[in-house]
Amino acid sequence: MGCAMSGLVKPGGVARNTEDSEDAVAAAAASAHLSEDQIQMIKESWKVIQDDIAKVGIIMFVRLFETHPECKDVFFLFRDVEDLERLRTSRELRAHGLRVMSFIEKSVARLDQLERLEVLAVDLGRSHYKYNAMPKYYNYVGAEFICAVQPILKDRWTPELEEAWKALFLYVTSHMKQGYQEEERNCHHHATASALLHKRPDKKNTAL
Repeated sequence: MGCAMSGLVKPGGVARNTEDSEDAVAAAAASAHLSEDQIQMIKESWKVIQDDIAKVGIIMFVRLFETHPECKDVFFLFRDVEDLERLRTSRELRAHGLRVMSFIEKSVARLDQLERLEVLAVDLGRSHYKYNAMPKYYNYVGAEFICAVQPILKDRWTPELEEAWKALFLYVTSHMKQGYQEEERNCHHHATASALLHKRPDKKNTAL
């Protein structure tokens, strides 16, 4: 497909394990950061990308389903689609792509207030638990976004800009995974409490 990138990596590191423990996810979220130079590069490049957000959204997800077909299982509407070229004209895929691009746009807008970006990402991770969109998929989306925008940015694309976008997606996905695990833990806690409540013996039946 013209892009060798298969996953997000830490600068100078190796591909991250997407089945991280809660401690590892919390540590990654705490350590993920962006420099002022990276923030500025992302903002400048976004000014160009935002003119083609619908196009990028479609390319991103068609590539995602092609490189990681198991991701289609998360999307009921696209689960049984074999001809990926059909998706390029799909209104539903366009709409979902725009929602994802809207999240990226909000992320870029919050780069000067990272605490707000953290809240946004954690909340998105919580909502992804409800849709059974597992954390291992999050890095794939960032990687395909980066591949999709390279042709749009042309000679503006540099190794430094690529590292900046990688840093942003690492920051966002780390906090999304944190939110996913928080929601998973809360739901498990409520389910356990409910089960114990229903198992509580009836006092009338156990009285001597």
